[in-house]
Amino acid sequence: MLGRNQENEQPMSKQSTPSAPPAGEAERRKASQRIAETAESIRSAILRGRKPSMSFPVRSLSNVRYDAKRGHFEILDKKSTRTLTYNTVKTFAQSMRLLATTKNDLLDRNDIAGKREVYYNSKSWGECRFDAQPESDTLLDDMEAMLGVNREQLGYIPEERGGDVCGPLTVIDRDPVSGRDVRIDCAGLGTGAWSIPSRVEHLRFETSARLVLVVETSSLFQRLVHHRYFETANCVLISMSGVPTRACRRFVRRLADDRKLPVLAFTDGDPYGYCNIYRTLKVGSGQAAHINRFFCVPQAHYLGVTPQDILDYNLEDATHPLEEADVKRARDALKNDPFILHHKEWQAVLNQMLKMGVRIEQQAFAKHGLNFVLETYLPEKLRKGDFLP
Repeated sequence: MLGRNQENEQPMSKQSTPSAPPAGEAERRKASQRIAETAESIRSAILRGRKPSMSFPVRSLSNVRYDAKRGHFEILDKKSTRTLTYNTVKTFAQSMRLLATTKNDLLDRNDIAGKREVYYNSKSWGECRFDAQPESDTLLDDMEAMLGVNREQLGYIPEERGGDVCGPLTVIDRDPVSGRDVRIDCAGLGTGAWSIPSRVEHLRFETSARLVLVVETSSLFQRLVHHRYFETANCVLISMSGVPTRACRRFVRRLADDRKLPVLAFTDGDPYGYCNIYRTLKVGSGQAAHINRFFCVPQAHYLGVTPQDILDYNLEDATHPLEEADVKRARDALKNDPFILHHKEWQAVLNQMLKMGVRIEQQAFAKHGLNFVLETYLPEKLRKGDFLP
């Protein structure tokens, strides 16, 4: 069922497999075998005269719980079943073609593909081609959940950037053709920073840093890099540029695990910074609960900005009123978010913010001088060590 492409179907790539042992080979072989087993179970059902089906975990916040011991959202047992019927024949066929493409063109060839490429590749699938990319994106997420393997390990690369890194860190990458090691000195890039690649499983690390500081905004990250704050604090600086991408989160997790480093997060002081950016970094999301164990950073703690910082640093006139969407997001988190419900400290923060009725940006510290954030705020916060869970 998952054999070679038909003559009128084009493989996603004709490039040969690199001669060097590819990174993640064991994971690729395991994923390929899982797909083969899935196909065989469907084939067996058909031969026995039964309707074949596939089961997928329900990917929503209603089907997760916060596992405090493991430090991330875990998927529960609720599943949806896709059975081959008259009404589902196209979706079922698309699922099988996507599994076949993943196995034959990516895993078995050690190749990669972007989501957009997968959508256009389906144009050679005849009547089971995708009419719009959201269809292929949804099935790709379902396949990832069903197999229990993150899609980067399947060969799918994200379209978005992974984040930027600067500081006393040497990343040991690998040339994809020769297989030789490539050493990147993240402190020796002049005024720039190193961009995290879409696949990070094969990377190795050398560092003398004592912590990892992840920063929400690119502008503040650039200020810290410009003044080489990583030397003062002996830290690895990582820019998230909003909600961190999967590659960024996986990189931070691998670095922290490998070098036994604490991770501190520095975001804007608003519901989005708390309940979307930081929460996603630390424990993952409801829709991705099936792979949160790969991408969450349970050792992360929250440095700031907090509502109390507004009072402690006299920033009352550098705030903005909470918008209706901010209030709704905060109240919803207090009512429904398993992570917030588990930590009274975060409940207190959100309630204090609602009571004050304001939000604050990272750049607000510029009220006291452009470099106040790196000369006063960050050193004081690091010295006190009073971080949120």
